[in-house]
Amino acid sequence: MLAVAHSQALVGLDGVPVEVEAHVARGVPAFTIVGLPDKAVMEARERVRSGITSAELEFPLRRVTVNLAPGGLRKLGARHDLAIALAILAATGQVRRDAVAAVTAIGELALDGRLRDVPGALVAAETARAAGSRALLCPAGCAAEAALAGGLPAHGADHLAQAVAWLRGELELARAEPRDEPPSGVPPLPDLADVRGQPVARRALELAAAGRHNLLMIGPPGTGKTMLARRLPGILPPLDEADSLAVTRIHSAAGLLAPGAGRARCAPFRAPHHGTSAAALVGGGASPRMGEVTLAARGVLFLDELAEFPRNALEALRQPLEDGEVAIARVGWRACLPADAQLVAAMNPCPCGGADGCSCTRERVEAYRARLSGPLLDRLDLVVRVDRPDASDLRRDRPEPSAGVRERVIEARARQTARGQSVSNGRLGLAEIERFGLATEAGDLVQRAAEHRRLSARAQVRLLRLARTAADLAGAALIGRDHVAEALALHPAGTPG
Repeated sequence: MLAVAHSQALVGLDGVPVEVEAHVARGVPAFTIVGLPDKAVMEARERVRSGITSAELEFPLRRVTVNLAPGGLRKLGARHDLAIALAILAATGQVRRDAVAAVTAIGELALDGRLRDVPGALVAAETARAAGSRALLCPAGCAAEAALAGGLPAHGADHLAQAVAWLRGELELARAEPRDEPPSGVPPLPDLADVRGQPVARRALELAAAGRHNLLMIGPPGTGKTMLARRLPGILPPLDEADSLAVTRIHSAAGLLAPGAGRARCAPFRAPHHGTSAAALVGGGASPRMGEVTLAARGVLFLDELAEFPRNALEALRQPLEDGEVAIARVGWRACLPADAQLVAAMNPCPCGGADGCSCTRERVEAYRARLSGPLLDRLDLVVRVDRPDASDLRRDRPEPSAGVRERVIEARARQTARGQSVSNGRLGLAEIERFGLATEAGDLVQRAAEHRRLSARAQVRLLRLARTAADLAGAALIGRDHVAEALALHPAGTPG
């Protein structure tokens, strides 16, 4: 007796259809799973056997062989439990074979037959739709997430017995609806009005938000670098439909979506510890796991204490920051993951922090700064010195709230869209910048600065990108001399240590 069910595997952000074949034959009772299963899949034998029995169904006392095809793809996790159970039940005639074969099933089985949520329900629904499945059958907790894919009915069940009754036509499982309303009870984002006495740093943050530029803040501890970085999401525009779905897909595959959270509305903000490894930062490992730069895609990757990160981890970031994607290759598989995150970093000027009474020798300071390579610094559009504010500034300064800054950022982004840009200013090419307009005196200033500071070609393009953003915030059609001058003042080559 042979029956087939359909499941889905995750390779990075890609869903791969998996055909689950169950063969039940006479012989000494045994339960074998083949098809490159990992340890979690092999342990499905105990979960499936107990789950079927707990659902008051019959587990066959025969030789049961389950094959997960394609055989060359390693199967990971417990997401295939439900499909394995349904294939066995179909092979023993407890469920119609055609009913099981018509749907894609994902879900982890508990020993009592309950269905537990698995990551990647949205990707599974998209994969099932492309494969021509009639519906997706999944745990009830991730059905609303799967419904975000659209075009394919998603049905959630709490228990294996419910899933079987639905396939038999004895029970109606309602079609899940996506939950697109904003979640309630979410605390407000930190407000930029909390940061006093840092007008230059606030302006740099506004430029970074308007053009999605990479930003580095250098200053002693306690001057507000981390406060500024954590207030960047509050001045970013809401995600558009395409970016919202992309972020939701990433967080779904990573298992970061809360049950019923719906589609992502705000740009993600990731702040890994400075002890993070290169694999955790850019992705990789024994299986194609996403790194922090992918989890921050379409949002912000904040690296506090930048010089304390392992050098190999920072160097691994160079290519993803430039290309907006990271390609991870291992023997047997290759995954291409999005990495178009905006980098915001903070660091001290020297090992002791650079506050009053610095005792660092020149050699120690140079060694500390040498932890950041020239090619990495060349990928930063903005570098700003954040000094300790005066006590009078803290008392008297009443800076603008995030709401006002956000309106200017939204208007600047709208000007970019109106010009027909498909990317933000932070990723414009030289030809596009020139086509959008550059005043003669502005071009002359860029040329003189490039000769005087010996700027690389990449640094000159990044300088013009930043000047383009300054022009957008000012509502100017052409990049003027003042816009280039402001960009030069915040350029890495012009920032004092």
